[in-house]
Amino acid sequence: MTSTGEMYAVIGNLVTAVNMLQSWAEFASLIPEVRTNLAYALPGASTAKEVAAIEGRITVVHSLPQACGMPAWGASDHLARRILEARKYDGEISAAINFKCEDTIIEVVKEYCSEHGLLFGWLDRSQEPEDVRKQDGASMPWKVKQLFAKYGALPRLFYEQAGWGKEPLFLALGEDAVEVASMAIEIAKGYSRRRQG
Repeated sequence: MTSTGEMYAVIGNLVTAVNMLQSWAEFASLIPEVRTNLAYALPGASTAKEVAAIEGRITVVHSLPQACGMPAWGASDHLARRILEARKYDGEISAAINFKCEDTIIEVVKEYCSEHGLLFGWLDRSQEPEDVRKQDGASMPWKVKQLFAKYGALPRLFYEQAGWGKEPLFLALGEDAVEVASMAIEIAKGYSRRRQG
């Protein structure tokens, strides 16, 4: 049974994480076409309704990251399912953020992972079997299982190559929203330095 305290803690952590992202102009360069979302699950979450995320996602306004809405339960079905599936392989994962993927960002993330002793990964969406692609809700378990099988553990930072009608995206997984937001900010700063240098 989830306590009110746990629910407040998750929302509070998300608010802090969003404020962090909004205060770093560099993060705007990592926001993809589909925009960014940030999600954080309750300790015993078993459905997307028990995972809080940002309503309307995070977009770019006047060259700055800007949340379109407030944290709300069930606001991101996609990231919620990602977290719930990831937890089956790594019980410490409770939060996720998505951001843009391109060659320079891949290099920056590889460097970040090397410096922080994190497992870096990537997933080829074109390998997804047709029956999995057609079956509603089957894609996420397949993707997470593939990553685990490929690396023997779940990478905390990984990208998915472009698929049919899907842009390539990075995902960061962590223990809470502030942790994954911090990872994204550090990567955004590294990306900004690369582009300026």
